[in-house]
Amino acid sequence: MGVELTLLHGLYVLVIGSIIFFMIARRDTSIVCIAGIFILALVATTSFTLAISSLFNSFIYAISELLPTILIISIIVSMSKILSAAGINQAMVAPFAKLIKGPGLAFWIIGLFMMVISWFFWPSPAVALVGAVLMPAAIRAGLPALGAAMAMNLFGHGIALSSDFIIQGAPKLTADAAGLPVETVIQASIPLVIVMGAVTTISAFLFLRKDMKLERPFPVLEEKTAAAEEGILTGIMRKWLALTVLLVFTCDVAIMFHFKLQGGDATALIGGTAILLLLIFSLITHKGKGFEKTTAYLIEGFQFGFRVFAPVIPIAAFFYLGDAGFGKIIGDYLPHASHGIVNDLGAALASAVPIAAQTGALAVAGIGAITGLDGSGFSGISLVGSVAQIFGESDSHTAVLTALGQISAIWVGGGTLVPWALIPAAAICGVDPFELARRNLIPVLLGLAAATITAIFML
Repeated sequence: MGVELTLLHGLYVLVIGSIIFFMIARRDTSIVCIAGIFILALVATTSFTLAISSLFNSFIYAISELLPTILIISIIVSMSKILSAAGINQAMVAPFAKLIKGPGLAFWIIGLFMMVISWFFWPSPAVALVGAVLMPAAIRAGLPALGAAMAMNLFGHGIALSSDFIIQGAPKLTADAAGLPVETVIQASIPLVIVMGAVTTISAFLFLRKDMKLERPFPVLEEKTAAAEEGILTGIMRKWLALTVLLVFTCDVAIMFHFKLQGGDATALIGGTAILLLLIFSLITHKGKGFEKTTAYLIEGFQFGFRVFAPVIPIAAFFYLGDAGFGKIIGDYLPHASHGIVNDLGAALASAVPIAAQTGALAVAGIGAITGLDGSGFSGISLVGSVAQIFGESDSHTAVLTALGQISAIWVGGGTLVPWALIPAAAICGVDPFELARRNLIPVLLGLAAATITAIFML
């Protein structure tokens, strides 16, 4: 399982350490990431010119990878602008306001709703649905926008994505790498998912409630949208259009079930629906000025989307160098047998740890977290399955270790700790993704510690 580590691997770790230090110090990390890209490119190519070119190429690569997310966020925000301006939002949240009484109930309802939708369609389309339907009611019930983002993020990108019981994309990858049936890995993951999810979400809620009682400020990216403009629509029209929004998105869910749309396909359906609603509602609301207003709402949405993503692009550009992005941005300068800097580091850690079930649990959890640093969560879980096979003393032990590594990799990289991976929930709720990552850090670490201890007892 040994792998050749080079100066590039060491520099990558050094830059990551610097990024973590700056984040803890609450300083911006963009300059650190840009410097890291330049240094890695310069060392790899030994060409000052190519290193400078790699900076621009890294931004192009990061934008191309993030573009689908930028688009869905911008479109949903554009749609929300017309809903708010016309007062449709107020009518839409009224039924949910009766159900969601108080911030505590809002946190758990949003989280559980997000988890269920994410199990069937993955978190990206679920974020759009929950953001459009439940989030305004939760805010009205007193839940801070940051609390809503935490609930959507931890339950969706955390519990649902790391367990993946329905779609079974994650357990299939890890099970194949470990040489086990996927059902075995899923069964072994159930107690770990429960412990991880319970410890993380409960601790996150307790920290949130403590800050709310102390009346600590919760920073947001922009001021709340102004109240609905008077006289645009009658009360009856607002109610009918609000019902239309709910029915249309419900139809989207039914279509996803019927045609088994998942991931990007499901997100595209939600995004296309939002575009059509934006056009129709603009024409109904603003009549003769609908054409111009539609463009204005789109501009507002895209301004918001790129304002949210702009500080993330240089950071994502650096971390993409840890995976397949290195070859596409800088070139083929890694050792021939390399599977990417991050996976190489994980494999090296695995070869350095003594082979034993208990130490294996710590190693697999650590390797999963390392491979999640690229912000994907999925890129390294095949490696995790292979490592679990090495440490497992039996198939049952291997299944437990495989499930633990899968949970660790996806909770870290799938969208709860790596800032650019949790942008969908942060952007929909209008909060800073870095602040959301900081809020998630301690609860997720507590959950990972509890899940690892549980895994040790299961071995």
